[in-house]
Amino acid sequence: MIIQKRENQDVEFKQSWRDEYLKWICAFANTEGGILYIGVNDIGEVCGVADSHRLSEDIPNKIKHTMGLVCDIKLLNEGNKDYFKISVEKYPFPVSYHGKYYKRSGSTLQELSGIELDKMILSVQGRTWDSIPVPNVQIEDLENDAFRLFRTKAADSGRLDKESLSVTNGTLIKNLHLTENEMLNRAAVLAFHPDPEQWVTGAYIKVAFFENEADILYQDEIHGPLLLQVEKTMELIYTKYMKALISYDDIYRKETFFFPRAAFRELLLNAVIHKDYLSTTPIQIRIYKDKIRLWNDGNLPKEVPLENLYKEHVSKPTNPNLANIFFKCGMVESWGRGFEKIAAYCAEEKAKLPEIDLSLGGVTARCFASDAYLELLGRHSEKVPRKFLESSLKVPRNCPEKAQKTYIAIAQNPQVTSKKLSEELKISDRAVRKHIKELKAAGLIERIGSDRAGHWRIIAAEND
Repeated sequence: MIIQKRENQDVEFKQSWRDEYLKWICAFANTEGGILYIGVNDIGEVCGVADSHRLSEDIPNKIKHTMGLVCDIKLLNEGNKDYFKISVEKYPFPVSYHGKYYKRSGSTLQELSGIELDKMILSVQGRTWDSIPVPNVQIEDLENDAFRLFRTKAADSGRLDKESLSVTNGTLIKNLHLTENEMLNRAAVLAFHPDPEQWVTGAYIKVAFFENEADILYQDEIHGPLLLQVEKTMELIYTKYMKALISYDDIYRKETFFFPRAAFRELLLNAVIHKDYLSTTPIQIRIYKDKIRLWNDGNLPKEVPLENLYKEHVSKPTNPNLANIFFKCGMVESWGRGFEKIAAYCAEEKAKLPEIDLSLGGVTARCFASDAYLELLGRHSEKVPRKFLESSLKVPRNCPEKAQKTYIAIAQNPQVTSKKLSEELKISDRAVRKHIKELKAAGLIERIGSDRAGHWRIIAAEND
């Protein structure tokens, strides 16, 4: 007789009994449960076991004494050959065998340690990584600019009413279910703390401009609360890293980026919310003149295969508490519609859909310039001086003449500090402060956040 099953995540065949096979039972209990057949060869053919009467007593006793489990063990007979069918349920707590933990991965056995063990323990407890409380962090330690941004966006989106947003920061955090036993959880620290990297290594974003696959021309790191990281990264990329090409529709001036801003924002939010924060590697964004590669150390939910990503699918965020923060302030949907929105934004601007793959040990989104952009880029290369191509920035008419270079430097790098401006422009600190004061008075720039962790907002670029 051949059992009409194959070895897989839930089924394992063994020709004879060895005590080391208790590891397989442990692995089934820690994964999704399964069946271990004893007396069956690799192709599912019943070959029988010797001394089945003794084993029928030994096996359940060893399972109970080494792991504290009770399994359904059946002694079956086929063609005068005895074999065992051991059915193991998934257990609601971590199960160890001689102090070690195991799980199933496909049809293989894996011993767990470190990060993988942490994940398994959280999973069997029904907990998520971002729900774990963080000791010794107080509401007063959180970033007020992050709360201001949250309130502004939540009010604009209508996700929370005025009454819900007029409460204290502490009450708001509790209403968002970001506390446990009076302690803030990891999601609260990530979203609102000025330096979440004190507790979560790698909770930041790296951006670099590549001339080719090997040569980096310049790069930045974006730190701070995740809510502000997203805003800072978007502004940085679409002012410093991606230069708009200028065209005209009749008399109207039009700026064209090689990838839609709204679509990239969805990709970035998806990376931030779904990142595996047990990993110590930051989100990485590589930008070229006509393509972007966004990499995130995470995985797609097993319920959402890669081929269904742009189709209707369930919403199952890796960090649901963090996702809820971004949802409540209106920055994301809660229905798994992110990639549908990306497709819509790309269709609207006739851009190419991002290519998603899992080949680099995480989730990679590759965004490419549209044919229309490349055609426009070719026309610009022929007709426009190179200096203009490198910066399509238009200096506003009301920009004070002596402060124009300072304005351009800030617009090209909103993260730049006063000290760095002084070095780049080769002018004194006093002159930089004077220019900044004039630009603020003219309504051309605005400081967002603190002097240490904030950035510049270019008002004229939006309104001129």
